[in-house]
Amino acid sequence: MVVLCGTANAERRTSNPRGQCRMIALDHPTAGVLRRWHAAGNLRLADLRFDPAPECLALWDFVLSEEDRLRAAQAAGGFIVGAMKDLGTIPVLVAAIPRARAFYPDGAWWLPCLQRQSGGQLAAADRLGIGEGFCPVRALLGCYAAGSDFPSPDLDICAVGATCDDFSAVAQRLAGLGRDPLWWELPAFRAPDPGEAAVTLPNGEAAPAVLVAAVAAELQRVRVALGRATGTALDDLALRASIRRANQVRARVREIRELALGAPYSPLPAVELLLTEILALHFCSDLDRCLEILDGVQAVVADRVARGVGHQPADAVRVLWLNPVADLRVLQWLEEAGGRLAGTDFMTAQAMAPISEDLPPITALAQVALCDRMIGSDRRRAALAVAEARPRGIETVVVARVPGASHGCSEGPAMAQAVATMGWPVVSIEVPVVADAASGQIRGRLEALLETALTRRTVRP
Repeated sequence: MVVLCGTANAERRTSNPRGQCRMIALDHPTAGVLRRWHAAGNLRLADLRFDPAPECLALWDFVLSEEDRLRAAQAAGGFIVGAMKDLGTIPVLVAAIPRARAFYPDGAWWLPCLQRQSGGQLAAADRLGIGEGFCPVRALLGCYAAGSDFPSPDLDICAVGATCDDFSAVAQRLAGLGRDPLWWELPAFRAPDPGEAAVTLPNGEAAPAVLVAAVAAELQRVRVALGRATGTALDDLALRASIRRANQVRARVREIRELALGAPYSPLPAVELLLTEILALHFCSDLDRCLEILDGVQAVVADRVARGVGHQPADAVRVLWLNPVADLRVLQWLEEAGGRLAGTDFMTAQAMAPISEDLPPITALAQVALCDRMIGSDRRRAALAVAEARPRGIETVVVARVPGASHGCSEGPAMAQAVATMGWPVVSIEVPVVADAASGQIRGRLEALLETALTRRTVRP
């Protein structure tokens, strides 16, 4: 099956005069590489639509095959690190160790969506006392308890401090299962006091020098512990080499993202963009292959920009999307309604920031760790997202509320209020792990938001 992306409300939008990319369904002949993952239990793939470029299908295959890579590496004597909550920093340290790989058990929060809740992760978490009042990241607890979906890490490394209440509870319960995580503190971000010594972070923010020093001390402790656990000392030479390679990944993701969000014809669909950003977090457990995948996607996107083709017409409503979605299908509903991403905060910004190659490696990693938008106020996070996306002509904002106690009750409304001061129409939508039952409501709210944005236009693109 071939589906023209964004066909809804087509009569109100001009078509792309040079041709429009078409999305494909799972039963399309070229999607064969994905059908094996559907057969393996990723049932939601049957409901999604995919960019037909072989490079984009390879991106999907790379993400879905991570468990196999991790198990094969561990079986071959490799050292597996389960990094939790920092999203982007610990994997750079681990990549400096031969035969070691890091992954994020946090990523299990998408498994209930991909498996249409057939994998039992949430039910297992329920039995351990972490119920539906917590965000879907609780799925990782079910994975650990059942020994499913990823191999048992040889070492768990978990950030604490400025982390969400939901994750803190999940991590504590994980420790109660007999795991022995290496805890390190990621403190809350704050602006420097008047006259206080400050450092400019890679994202342009100023941070107190004492805060950078505190994070560096914690990362040095992690560095020593990793060396002891693996029997390999992490010297500065190895760390610098790891940082250089991580920067290659980050630079490529930034290039793809800038083209995808800024080009007139939306050359990369929303879900594929989300997957691309995810690769910056931990290289999907294979840094070399990660770079190959990103090179392929970048070439496709650059070619489409040069030819003036894409998945959406030039007058699609330009949307700033805040928060990843528990159900990937919702991003495609936005596109089908006539919207396109022009700005994102998928909780990955810190993993795309360049790491200094001039500073001592641990100091450089400490600085980039403090770029994490989740360790500061919701207003700070919204302001950073707005500042980055505003030059792309944002017309409206979607705040995807993550179901769960801390996210649903505070973060979403606070960010919605912060961006509302810009004068853009804003909608805040809670997205369950499988949103089919709420599809009418979610689609209706997205369509109403886009209609509002259209009526506000004075000059069409």
